[in-house]
Amino acid sequence: MTDRTSLAAKYLGLAMPSPIIVGSSGMTDSVEGVKVCAEAGAGAVVLKSLFEEQIAHEADQTMAASEDPHWHPEAAEYIQGYGAENAVGNYLRIIEGAKKAVDIPVIPSIHCSSSMSWSNFAKRAESAGADAIELNIFTSPTAPNFTAADNEKVYLDILAEVKKQVSVPVAIKLGPFFSSLHESLNRLSSKGADGLVLFNRFYQPDLDIENFKVVAGPALSTPEEIGLSLRTIAQLSNQSTCDLCGSTGIHDGADVVKMLLVGAKAVQVVSALYRHDIEYLAVMLEQVKTWMDAQGFENLARFQGRMQQDNWPEGTAYDRVQFMRRTVEGRVS
Repeated sequence: MTDRTSLAAKYLGLAMPSPIIVGSSGMTDSVEGVKVCAEAGAGAVVLKSLFEEQIAHEADQTMAASEDPHWHPEAAEYIQGYGAENAVGNYLRIIEGAKKAVDIPVIPSIHCSSSMSWSNFAKRAESAGADAIELNIFTSPTAPNFTAADNEKVYLDILAEVKKQVSVPVAIKLGPFFSSLHESLNRLSSKGADGLVLFNRFYQPDLDIENFKVVAGPALSTPEEIGLSLRTIAQLSNQSTCDLCGSTGIHDGADVVKMLLVGAKAVQVVSALYRHDIEYLAVMLEQVKTWMDAQGFENLARFQGRMQQDNWPEGTAYDRVQFMRRTVEGRVS
């Protein structure tokens, strides 16, 4: 391996020492955790998401802790506001502390489902030192009378409100549940998203058939789950006006290389680090460097996007949705 091999990357316009970002997780919920990630070689960190439910829960706990069950409406409103502010204040202190502790980008994550409460928080996060904002957005596809257009409008409205408030880059982490996935992603890109993180891995239920309970399914991704993100980024990377970041199913250095080859600017990793430990990040980076050296690539730009759909002679392979596909001549392959 040569000393000239550089893993330096750029995502959302932010310079990073490597293309691997530690995603929102318990590993990034404290200043100490952020420091450990940086020391292991992370290019950036996404802080553990602040949830609407978390703020509401803290406010409810504050109310429940009181000995007086009879709250004057104005007092109840004040206490609930205090609980919310306590959650927000703690989060802002983590941003401030992390920025003092490390030299890599620190990106707070906001888990939101409406545009009403979050634009002001995003502004405060920027003031606390955030290098960018990641919006973790999800609306339930099971809501009655909620059309595909209604669903997409939620994403666009949240993006518009936050972009009004902040000058730092704004990325959106989202799932694949759109009736027209590529059109929706391109609209978000054209409406001002600086980055798209593809894709979020949502809670998956399972059943305990002995006790008739709904329980949590596997919490961690597997290497086999990389396919959807890989194909979508390969197809979109030349169309999108914003940066694309791969997420879900990235478990070793080869997976990182694959994502960069199809046009991702960076990747987010969580499950692989939980399966091993945070030090495994250095192993993944060493694997990327070894591959680059063997191929004669001195930096990421030499191969980034080389196998995205428009640049690859066999790009139509990304359009295959079954094990067989019909060619333009009518033959089955």
